[in-house]
Amino acid sequence: MPNLSFLEHYEAIIKSPSISAFDEKIDQTNRPLIDILSSWFSELGFTITIQHVPGTRNKFNMLAKIGSGEGGLLLSGHSDTVPFDEGAWQSDPFKVKQADGKLFGLGSCDMKGFFAFILEALKTIPLNKLKKPLYILATADEETSMAGARFFAQQQLIKPNMAIIGEPTELVPIYKHKGHIAQSLNIQGKAGHSSDPDKGVNAIEIMYQAIGQLMDLQSRLKGQFHDDDFSVPYVTMNLGHIHGGDGENRICGHCKLNFDLRAVPELNDQQALAMIDEALAPVFAKYPSRLSLDLMYPTAPAFACRDEQNILALAEQLTGKKFQSANYATEAPFINQLGCDTIVLGPGSIDQAHQPDEYISLDYVDPTVHILQQMINKVCL
Repeated sequence: MPNLSFLEHYEAIIKSPSISAFDEKIDQTNRPLIDILSSWFSELGFTITIQHVPGTRNKFNMLAKIGSGEGGLLLSGHSDTVPFDEGAWQSDPFKVKQADGKLFGLGSCDMKGFFAFILEALKTIPLNKLKKPLYILATADEETSMAGARFFAQQQLIKPNMAIIGEPTELVPIYKHKGHIAQSLNIQGKAGHSSDPDKGVNAIEIMYQAIGQLMDLQSRLKGQFHDDDFSVPYVTMNLGHIHGGDGENRICGHCKLNFDLRAVPELNDQQALAMIDEALAPVFAKYPSRLSLDLMYPTAPAFACRDEQNILALAEQLTGKKFQSANYATEAPFINQLGCDTIVLGPGSIDQAHQPDEYISLDYVDPTVHILQQMINKVCL
């Protein structure tokens, strides 16, 4: 109901589980939460569109719209959360606990609680007097494939002037962030007794050559692509997980390396993937049919705000804080594809994201509500 308090909205949102996971056993539909949000915004006069996101396990996006005309403002957030370690939580992750001026719960900070802030902000907005449309978007599967935002961008259903994604930024406007590419390199050797190496093919030895190529690429990327707007001002590549073999007296028959790359906006995903392929090409050629390279999940592009509508100046004015960049990835590059000025701006700290006993401070309520109200007034009224 629209007349629910801020805390009642928060409690209902957190109470509705919406875990996204690649593991089917713990992955959950977000439909119950989408239905809750839809009912609240519908009662406020918004027109609701709910769409199944293709290629997902029963996941949905919700778009709420009020007002007419061109342009307008989009307030966006994801409706899902990461899984949780039950033994590490000191309270029920699906029941809001209020203590020490904080709200504890899964998604309280990252970030489905953001919709409670939006609903609180709308309580004093004359929605029947909007001169430009106001949109509310709730996406699916941000914590895994970002399938909801990808699908929404592909459809090009709306063309707002500006968009705010309410990820936890401590109310600092984020106008640029790095992308994320994760790949798995698999090498199939031939096992055998270690006393006669010529009768086998050692996958670890091949991986050694591949890693050499990747390390050379890492150095080239660091020198070629530089962006001083980031605290880590270059492209990073991390060799994060490796496993091969099953015994010191056996020739290694299989070796796998998982690695990631975080690109600055100057380096797009297609170019980065091509450079990785080029770097590994000599090893692929030397050992035909023994190597395979696969994306672990779809790439998340780097992001840079268009600022064609002067959203950065407006955000600085309303928050009193200078816009910054971030090293993590969000849905911003997909929302950006709508052709709007996009920033990431929301309550809470990224340090709380994906943590046991996740919380958000109640100190964020009044300033966040005020910023949202002023943004709606500036853009839509």
